[in-house]
Amino acid sequence: MKIKLIITDIDGVWTDGGMYYDQTGNEWKKFNTADSAGVLFARLLGIETCIITGETTEIVNRRAQKLGIKYLFQGVKNKLQVATQLCNDLGISLDEVAYIGDDINDIVLLSAVGTAGSPQNAPDYVKKHSRIITRAAGGNGAFREFVETILTENNLLEKAVELFLQGQNKIEQ
Repeated sequence: MKIKLIITDIDGVWTDGGMYYDQTGNEWKKFNTADSAGVLFARLLGIETCIITGETTEIVNRRAQKLGIKYLFQGVKNKLQVATQLCNDLGISLDEVAYIGDDINDIVLLSAVGTAGSPQNAPDYVKKHSRIITRAAGGNGAFREFVETILTENNLLEKAVELFLQGQNKIEQ
């Protein structure tokens, strides 16, 4: 089945799951720039990326903007409902979606999509709902590895690299 949309959680997938606060209440998240290539490779192949997260932060909004991710849903309690509506809007089915998530609130969506994945450090009760388990932990390039695994399985990774080398895009860090 051809993947037409890649959906990702943020905390625990793109980050190590830590929430850092300074003494004035500012929140910090550390992103791994390697994950940017996952977004780029998907885009080069005409595959959209979507973020669905339970948290609501300006940090994630800025990251999505920097990477040109146009589908961002924050503060979501029911990820399956949001994903289903987006699929309806795009005219695709959940079978054509790949999703990577790392925690209990991701299980329902992981169980509903065509390709499910989790970072290596997700709990076993989450990983059992995932076909792809990355070697990388969340915050250490797990999203990129998930995308590259899907592209490799579909013989598309070399095509994405070739398109990049032809100068059709650049990696935003």
